[in-house]
Amino acid sequence: MHWTRVAGYSLMLIALTVSTVRADDPCLGDDEKKAALAQSAALQQAEQAGQPTALFMAYMRVVVNDCIDRYDKNAMGRAKASMPKLGRDLAKAAEAKGVFYSARPVRAEGQTSAFRYFETVGDHQEANRVLIKAVQAKPEDLRLFETAWNIDNDRYGPVDGNTGSRQPYNSPPAFRQELAKVAAVNADRLMKAEEKDAQGLTGNIGELGQSTMQSIEKLRNASLWLKFLPSGDKPARDRAEQRGDTIMKRPDPTFSQGQAMVYYEFSGSPKAKGLAAKIKKKNEESQQVMEKTGEGIKKSFTQKSEAEQRQFDKKKADLEKELGF
Repeated sequence: MHWTRVAGYSLMLIALTVSTVRADDPCLGDDEKKAALAQSAALQQAEQAGQPTALFMAYMRVVVNDCIDRYDKNAMGRAKASMPKLGRDLAKAAEAKGVFYSARPVRAEGQTSAFRYFETVGDHQEANRVLIKAVQAKPEDLRLFETAWNIDNDRYGPVDGNTGSRQPYNSPPAFRQELAKVAAVNADRLMKAEEKDAQGLTGNIGELGQSTMQSIEKLRNASLWLKFLPSGDKPARDRAEQRGDTIMKRPDPTFSQGQAMVYYEFSGSPKAKGLAAKIKKKNEESQQVMEKTGEGIKKSFTQKSEAEQRQFDKKKADLEKELGF
């Protein structure tokens, strides 16, 4: 009786333990099983069809499915073994077509960029190489340049076999050096173009306005590129202060100080604060003069109106007297 009861308790404990394990296993759910089997079938179909981009997509889905090993013991191994080479082959084909970079992810219709294929298989070095080619093909595209400059954000190296962790990936210095060359060329081009625009700062008031608008735009754009260089955008800001000084030497400060202010504010010069106070004081004085002038005109009209009213009243009284009213 005793041993029968103990055996019964043991069987119950085993059953409860197995149930708990099955409940904690995320791969035993109906949805997970269905998804794993579907991906396994899709992989086999893609392998049989032999269409490279579709096969790569199938590999991608398999390698991120943590449950597929439970239902297909070979799918994960085949995907991990074949995906890198296929990705590089597809990347080289895209590169040959001039499709170097695109922010869009890998897509089945074959419009994926070389960069995206290399990046997906973890070949960051080759991904950097084609990204440099993309930047060089569109050297004035600041948004593309910034993407390349910050490409290491959210990048990681291979998984450590012992710890299972991944360290952030840092591109070699040569990658940034190539990008810096592009930034330097753009900044130099803009700074040289600005010199021509600045020639009108000493012209008439119409030329001053046009030159200021064109000049400051180029200095601001040059600043955006210079920030990627070791010296930063100091050259653009220093020149802006010089342009402000040039304008302040003009003989028409009432009309030109505002233009100088534009340069001083961009440059970050302390002269901006002093000039702002000066302009504010001048505006307040002008406002006071206008207010006094307005009051004088109003008073003049009031006095004139009163005189006319008295004259009208006198004529009316004379007329009434003459008529005997």
